[in-house]
Amino acid sequence: MPASDHHATLARLDRGFRHDYLDHDAITEQIHAWAEAFPDLVRVDSIGTSSRGRPLWLLTIGPEPHRIRPAVWIDANMHASELCGSSVALAIAEDALRVHLDAIDGGSQAIRELAGPVLERLRDVLFYVMPRISPDGAECILGNGCYVRSSPRDERPNRNLPRWRNADVNSDGTVLKMRVKDPTGEFVESTEIPNLMLLRRIEDSGPFYKVYPEGFIDNFDGFTVPTPSFLSDNQTDLNRNFPWFWAPDHEQAGAGPFPTSEPESRAVVEFASRHPNIFAWLNLHTFGGVMIRPLGDKPDNKMDRADLALYRQIGAWNEQFTGYPAVSGFEDFTYEPDKPLHGDLIDYAYHQRGCVAYVVELWDLFRQIGIKRPFKRFVDHYTQLTRDELIQLAQWDRDQNKSRVIRPWKSFDHPQLGAVEIGGVDTRIGLWNPPNERIAEICSQQSAAFLRVASLAPALTIGQVTRNRLPGDLTRVTVTVENRGYLPTYVLSSARNLDFCEPLFAECTTTGCRLDNPGDALHEIGHLDGWGRGLFDGTDALYYLTSRGNTGAHRFSFVVRGQGRARVRVGSCRTGWIDHTIDISAEMDCTEPEN
Repeated sequence: MPASDHHATLARLDRGFRHDYLDHDAITEQIHAWAEAFPDLVRVDSIGTSSRGRPLWLLTIGPEPHRIRPAVWIDANMHASELCGSSVALAIAEDALRVHLDAIDGGSQAIRELAGPVLERLRDVLFYVMPRISPDGAECILGNGCYVRSSPRDERPNRNLPRWRNADVNSDGTVLKMRVKDPTGEFVESTEIPNLMLLRRIEDSGPFYKVYPEGFIDNFDGFTVPTPSFLSDNQTDLNRNFPWFWAPDHEQAGAGPFPTSEPESRAVVEFASRHPNIFAWLNLHTFGGVMIRPLGDKPDNKMDRADLALYRQIGAWNEQFTGYPAVSGFEDFTYEPDKPLHGDLIDYAYHQRGCVAYVVELWDLFRQIGIKRPFKRFVDHYTQLTRDELIQLAQWDRDQNKSRVIRPWKSFDHPQLGAVEIGGVDTRIGLWNPPNERIAEICSQQSAAFLRVASLAPALTIGQVTRNRLPGDLTRVTVTVENRGYLPTYVLSSARNLDFCEPLFAECTTTGCRLDNPGDALHEIGHLDGWGRGLFDGTDALYYLTSRGNTGAHRFSFVVRGQGRARVRVGSCRTGWIDHTIDISAEMDCTEPEN
């Protein structure tokens, strides 16, 4: 394909994910179209199968996908209703592909906002992109809107108690809410916005309502209505099913029977365990408009100082490009203060896989409707909306969201509850996810922020190589290895003790000559620092202004007898490997120019 056609082809392959929420078949079509058009840059694999038999697709973006080197992971849509994450994940994949095509085509408008050094670094980073962790759940949401937290699977043996089962009771193609007039009800209808339900106040005169999910009650005794639960008819919240800090269901709702009991979470863990080269991990959710970073189980004063400085820099980029603040998972996003969540993916990625891992909750709904109250904890935005702010939200829905959220109530004779009304609220577009008209903007913002994170990868390089002739047909070869990347070869200070975070080694082999000391075949280099320091670690202050020593470089030597070639291979399972071939001849002493 002529270089000038690459970007035109990429545009032609677009299936609309920046403007619409794609179902499983459309995502499958999109990623395979990329792989077929650019087989040297895109690979598609299924890393598992969902509980309903759908492949769990993973994209690998970058040349030579089997060559181990620093990699980033992006996943999305582990919670069924959080569809926008899939669009953003695909956008990042497309922009990563565009980075490579840009090198072929000689520049493109789409990525000119990225500086040359950033682009250069990105071209040697692998991108692993899982656009949808829970395809089964997303199909439910995209179909009739039937609420599922993660996957529509329930294998709990305890089924005798009454519980709600979501369903399209009136067969109108959409699962919404039901309201029932009840003098003990907690809700009233707004007098300002028709169909909007508001919590009852002491001044309200009624009528009063109970509000339930649209559906049926299993094991109904004819009178007792069970309190609805978001997990009433689906068993597991995938973001409570990962192995780090997992706790059983009676301690953590949605945990599942055991860590990685679900095929979707198990597929992620199995892949990550085989790929210690993953250094950064973006877990996409909705909604709120916030970046959530570790620690999830302790306050910041217990966090590694170097890690915290790094997250300050990443948080600054997120705020610059997306407008989203960065907050601590423990201090700002526990639903109950001082009660951390168990078994979530980012804790696993950070603690167990040593990744620069964080969540982005897409779609800053609160800012869109003008809520500016400075909550002490960000999570309080979700639960401390006033009646006036709920009316603001409904007005925004009417004026800017085509009334996608607030729906009219329609009478229906329910086979268990009698006279009910069905309607009220459709949370899919406008609440859980942005309006379709806003998807492209969010994709561009998130990609701009994350591509900078991806460019932080360690960058092993062979620096200076010298050859000095010695008596007796011997040559001493001295090699300098450097890490020219932002991050150290161990990635996170807190990750240094992980088993797979091994030190760098240099392997030396020869052709036509031989090592004078066979013990020189393997050299332990150790870890090399990167040049990055994060943000506000204190070393940029004018009154300090001091660098580390040359801790980002290491020098080793070996002696070769005879003439031929020596091959040096340097790296680890964490950084991947680089190779350098050195000619050993009868020439005078010489020094190779640095790479």
